[in-house]
Amino acid sequence: MPTSPSAAVLARQPQLDTPPIAYHVELADLHAHLYRITLTVQAPAAVQRVSLPVWIPGSYMVREFSKHLQQLEAHQGRRTVACTQLDKHSWELQAEPGKPLVLRYLVYAHDTSVRTAFLDGRRGFFNGTSLFLRVHGQEAQPHGLELTPSRQAVGWSVATGLQPAAVDEHGFGHYLAPDYDDLVDCPVELGSFWHGEFKACGIAHRFVVAGAPPSFDGNRLLQDTQKICEQQIRFWHQQHGPAPHGKPPHRRYVFLLNAVDDGYGGLEHRNSTALVCNRRDLPRRDEAGGEAARQGEGYTTLLGLISHEYFHTWNVKRLRPAEFARYDYDAEQYTRLLWFFEGFTSYYDDLLLRRCGLLENTGYLRLLNKTINQVMQTPGRLIQSAAEASMDAWVKYYRTDENTPNATVSYYAKGALVALCFDLTLRLEGKGTLDDVMRRLWDRCAAGPMSEADVAAVLADVGGRSFEQELAAWVHGRGDLPLRELLTRHGVAIHDEPSQLAQRLGLRASDGQGSVQLKVVLRGGAAEQAGMAAGDEWIGVETENEGWRLSRLDDLLLYTGRTRSITALVARDKLLMRLRLELPALQDEKTWRIDIENQQAVDGWLSGST
Repeated sequence: MPTSPSAAVLARQPQLDTPPIAYHVELADLHAHLYRITLTVQAPAAVQRVSLPVWIPGSYMVREFSKHLQQLEAHQGRRTVACTQLDKHSWELQAEPGKPLVLRYLVYAHDTSVRTAFLDGRRGFFNGTSLFLRVHGQEAQPHGLELTPSRQAVGWSVATGLQPAAVDEHGFGHYLAPDYDDLVDCPVELGSFWHGEFKACGIAHRFVVAGAPPSFDGNRLLQDTQKICEQQIRFWHQQHGPAPHGKPPHRRYVFLLNAVDDGYGGLEHRNSTALVCNRRDLPRRDEAGGEAARQGEGYTTLLGLISHEYFHTWNVKRLRPAEFARYDYDAEQYTRLLWFFEGFTSYYDDLLLRRCGLLENTGYLRLLNKTINQVMQTPGRLIQSAAEASMDAWVKYYRTDENTPNATVSYYAKGALVALCFDLTLRLEGKGTLDDVMRRLWDRCAAGPMSEADVAAVLADVGGRSFEQELAAWVHGRGDLPLRELLTRHGVAIHDEPSQLAQRLGLRASDGQGSVQLKVVLRGGAAEQAGMAAGDEWIGVETENEGWRLSRLDDLLLYTGRTRSITALVARDKLLMRLRLELPALQDEKTWRIDIENQQAVDGWLSGST
């Protein structure tokens, strides 16, 4: 039987040492969405425990990955070893010490998100936290991974940030990781994907795109991503301290992007990131083959996502909460610092797009305006502080419901505005900038675990005074931030304009078939005061003289005219209700519109000048 090209290439590789912990991943059944994993433990303990993580670092919710693990069995030679399940994600095995223990199992994979695993006839993707049982007591040992091609998957290749040991031209073969943490921090993409390469400040970067349409302009994506990467490397390391902290922490980097019909998100890793975007948001070439002239909002959003996840290479993957010095894969790990690690990253993702020329001042301010209004229109900002939002991430941020806007605030958005306030305050006082704070934190904490006390100390060092009062008010307090004063003093004009009708009414809704579906009723708004509730079907309105069917919320003022007191006809659990609703005046609810008043002042801030 002729040898396959993959086997021939692998055969020429030098003999590999067997790693203490080795995983072999096979594409067991593409159409059943099943991976087959073989785990070999060279020197098991007499009572060996294994477990599958319940969460993945960077996404703070228990996701119960073990629900997709099935048919677990174990052997030592010809002897079957019983696998005793201890809880939802852990097993115990009575093994003969010193003799290799082999476990085999299947994992179902049909989740297109960046957090878990996926497999079908078109592509494969997985995070190690979804596939790799952790061998307790041996997490610090070297771990190996072997990826085997499938005859069902013709033309597939592999992309990952793992260190290759002996792979073929398509990337199948053997990889090595120094420990379990490193192994599961390198997601793997498989399929017939588009890929390109570039260097940023001498560091090799690879970009992989699955699901790209024929109009996709890969060259433009590479060029723009290169600008982002170079800007961020210079941000952290230009005019910076001595080695080793003066050098970039990664020698190579991989972007894994899955383009889908409807989706958005990203998850950071030490030398890679997994991304998902709307296929329509990719850059595209025009019909004549040239670059499309206009950069749409969707593509700007994608570039912001790329910028956000790449910034995490420094801020959260190295510089990280002290609570994350070692990951506990068995349970939640709480921190009050997500306002810093996600919020400050959110501040810099779009700001660095501006600094590398991918956004103009007006485009940046438009995005900032959106973040400000998002926070200001959330009643929960007065209920929950940024630090509390960080602690509650495990039970609130990823588990949204109709009351979420009333009880919580996003540590991404609020944290970004806290970063803005610190940056503008430091600039006004003339002692430094938030850029200086980030770099000094990198040095102070040796690119490792940090606490809020470190933030306070570095702010004082850069600013020449204590910022404890600001930390207490902006991070731990529940009041509004001093955005108006700080922005106007940096050349930004702020205009108060009437809010959209839904915001004035205090609700969030969607237009259904012949009625308006209420999704959220905001605290203290007119809709709440009238007795409306999430889940209600708003079907009509009555004024003094007549009634109207309501199929679109925007039609409300068409039927009410100048009348301010109306009756809303609402269906709740099939029961028809007549609720008295007082319509707020235009001036009762305002939204911000910001633009440039002093071009020089805005340029100085956005360009990073001191």
